[in-house]
Formats: sequence, C-alpha cells, structure tokens
Amino acid sequence: MLATLVIFLREGVEASMIVAILLAYLNRIGRREHFRDVFLGVGAALVLATAGGVVAYFTIRSYSGSRAQTIFETVTYLLAATVLTYMTFWMRKHARSLSSELRARTDAALDGKARWGLGLLAFQAVGREGLETVVFTLAIIFSTSTAGALTGAVIGLAGGLGIAFVIYRLGHKLNLARFFTVIGVLLMVFAAGLLADAVQNMQELGWLPLLDAPMWHSASVLSQDSALGDVLHSFFGYSDAPTPLQLLVYVGYLAVVIVVYLGIRGRLGARASRPHAAA
Repeated sequence: MLATLVIFLREGVEASMIVAILLAYLNRIGRREHFRDVFLGVGAALVLATAGGVVAYFTIRSYSGSRAQTIFETVTYLLAATVLTYMTFWMRKHARSLSSELRARTDAALDGKARWGLGLLAFQAVGREGLETVVFTLAIIFSTSTAGALTGAVIGLAGGLGIAFVIYRLGHKLNLARFFTVIGVLLMVFAAGLLADAVQNMQELGWLPLLDAPMWHSASVLSQDSALGDVLHSFFGYSDAPTPLQLLVYVGYLAVVIVVYLGIRGRLGARASRPHAAA
C-alpha cells in the first residue's frame, strides 16, 4: 500500500500541475473556450491508461503460477525500475522550465488547429504519467497484495490532487523542489526493491545461477507474507530469504543513484544561486 501511495501521490501532483498550468495559461490569454479540449485530452489519456492496465493485469493473471507469469513480472520489474529512475532525474532537471515549455507548446497548438492541438497536448502530457503509473502499479501488484496496492493508489491520488489544488489556490506556497527531492529519493528506494525482486525471479528462472543461496531465513521473525512484511517488501524490498546477489544489486543501485541524484541537485542549486550572490 505504501508504495502505490507514494507513486500516485507524486504522479497525481505532477499530472495535476501540468493540467493546472495549461488551464491557467488559457485563462490568462482569454481562451477559456478551449478548457473543454484540455479536459477531453485528459479524459482520453486516463481511459487509455486504465484500460491498458486492466487488460495487462487480467491477461497475465490467466498465467498464474506459470513460467510465463514469472517472466512477465521480471520484465515489469525491470521496466518499472528503469522508468522510475529516468522519471525522477528528468523531473528534477526540467521542473524549473516545465511551465514555460508548456506555454510555448500551447501557443503552437493555438496557432494550428487549436481543438485537436490542445487535446493532443493534454493527452500526451497526462498519458505519459498515466502509462508510467500503470507500469509501476502492475509491478507493485505482482509483488504484493492487490487490495493493499489499490488502497494505497486511491489514498495517494487523493493526496496528490489535494496538494495540486492547494498549490493552484495558494500561489505555489509549497516548496515543490523539496517535495520532489524527498519523493524522488523514496521512489529510488522502491526501484531498488523492484530490482531485487527481478534478481530473485531471474535466479528462480535459472538466468542468474550465481550467488543464489539465501543468506538467512527470517520468516519466523517477520514473514514476507505478513501484513508488515508485505508493506516492507513492496516498498523497501524486504525479503525473508535474500540472496547475496539481491543484496548487492539493492545496495549498489541505491549507492549510485542517490549519490548522483543528490550530488547533481546540489550543483544545480549552487549554479542557480550564483546570479543572486553576484547581485
């Protein structure tokens, strides 16, 4: 539940901000008649993402317990971890220029066929977040309980929409840079857990026949299938019988991406503050 809560909280804030920027700009230039086009694009993106997720879920469920399901889950874990990492770094890099980029693309859409252009712009912006969220949610559902994952998704989405509304109404009172930094670190911890799950699956499939003997068995203390164990597994990658390769991948990934993420962020912050210091 915790993993999907954080995922939907972040994606809800980002997608809502994108829509809010589009609507606010259209309102400012007196083109409120195109609000409908933005909403149509958003609706189409949500329908497509939801339908795709449902079809993928029920398709793979029909292979429950089979080698095909294990392979599909492994691919989903690897894809979700890759997209999570890319998404986190991309958002940090483009957060400052997101508003100006969207305004420029809105102007370009208005210069052409405004209705289709704005609808497509909203569809593309929200659809990207929606498809990413579907991949993450499938990965979480495959590694934990469906009910818990969906509960976290609902709570996270409601929280994300609430934060976006507060930002829109109160004039960006929230420190978004800090918000996305904290959420970004949490998501990379989640991505590390997905990579560990992928390693476990590949070892079970015989694709990584090395360092595959469990280092310990802690199920008697905290089972991975218990309520707490399920939460720790879905978000932090907890395993009651981890292999050395799982631990190496988990720790190695976190050591690299968090140092790079926070290090680059520190350099960007220092670079942004130089003009003020000079002034």
